[in-house]
Amino acid sequence: MYRVWNFVTNYSLLLIGGAIIALVWANVDAHSYHDFVEMVLIDDFIIGHAHLDEAGNVHRTLTLHYLVNDVLMAFFFAIAAKEVWEAIILKNGSLRGKKAATPLFATAGGMLGPIVVYLGLAMLLGSDTFNAVSRGWAIPTATDIAFSYLVGRLVFGAGHPAVRFLLLLAIADDAAGLIILAIFYPSGELAPEWLLLSAGVALAVFVLFNWLPRVMDRGDQLRTKSSWVRKYLSFWPYLIAGALSWYGFQEAGLHPALGLLPVVPTIPHADRAFGIFSEAETYLTDLLNTIEHALKHPVEIILFFFGLLNAGVEFASIGSPTWLVLFGLLLGKPMGVLIFGYIAAHPLRLGLPAGMRTIDLLVIGCVAAIGFTVSLFVASVAFDGSVQLEGIRVQDAAKMGALFSFSAAIIAIVVGKICRVEKQKA
Repeated sequence: MYRVWNFVTNYSLLLIGGAIIALVWANVDAHSYHDFVEMVLIDDFIIGHAHLDEAGNVHRTLTLHYLVNDVLMAFFFAIAAKEVWEAIILKNGSLRGKKAATPLFATAGGMLGPIVVYLGLAMLLGSDTFNAVSRGWAIPTATDIAFSYLVGRLVFGAGHPAVRFLLLLAIADDAAGLIILAIFYPSGELAPEWLLLSAGVALAVFVLFNWLPRVMDRGDQLRTKSSWVRKYLSFWPYLIAGALSWYGFQEAGLHPALGLLPVVPTIPHADRAFGIFSEAETYLTDLLNTIEHALKHPVEIILFFFGLLNAGVEFASIGSPTWLVLFGLLLGKPMGVLIFGYIAAHPLRLGLPAGMRTIDLLVIGCVAAIGFTVSLFVASVAFDGSVQLEGIRVQDAAKMGALFSFSAAIIAIVVGKICRVEKQKA
């Protein structure tokens, strides 16, 4: 039923491969690695890193790092947004109704717990440390869906209700993460009027190429107008709208990697979803799923380069921010999920899925502590490369904490054994 191993082989191994190459390269020849990361592709371009020239005019330089992190990663976040959107909007969506209540409470705990641990420990280390690292509070809130889901299946077995609970938590965590990135980590000085461009093109493409053809097809069983739009225009109107929306985000000062999010809900979609890991998902032929399938392999390659360009941290960079991120994930995430999940399930009487125990919440929290992909991304936008603490770049030290979060997999397996989790086959 599930195509997890195929997904992990393509998606995860390429990402890990890029990260491993980056780690080796940065520790063998840091100078050439950073020259590669900041390679200038096009100087004085319409998109890229903005800075003022000698005349005081805004000058943009398109580097390899900007191309991957700010432009191409928009497709990764679009796929994440697609899963979140379907979970919320569809009648059988996984984040709708009472069944989602306890996972949503647990998600809130799984985000607040890491923030409390991260900032609390930073305060204990002194004002200098706190001032240097406080902007990175969101780094340990992330949960990597693919890796966490894989480890969850190893710990609980494919048929355990805790696996479904974990997937709901991870999807909700992604949704909250997108909001946090948009609100708390702008890429530059805010110019919100540019968001009118993003909103305008999203509304226009929805009305002209989704809503209007369906209205014109009322009473027409062959759906002539909608079929013509799908056959001859396909995804092009949405790609153009996405490009304009992306530009609007860049000029608005929001992180442009989120620029496709307003367009995703405008694309025609099926009336049900089976989930990102479901084999049945491959047989959905609505335009939204068709676009997702077409993006699968390009996004795999993008994630390889994301790992290559962001995980290159020298081991000498390990410092206080590393342990703050790691403890935020390894301590804050499990305790937050357990406490908030317990409150939702028992005092609030929202309950747990049949066959799931309260102690399973602790194990789920340990699995969800694998931050990796999104934690790396947040670390790259939370800190300027020039910010240092104890002679170490805070950004690099925080990234190392995100990389070390893979240790949560081992911890989850051990905690699962201690808590006597019984694996259940699908």
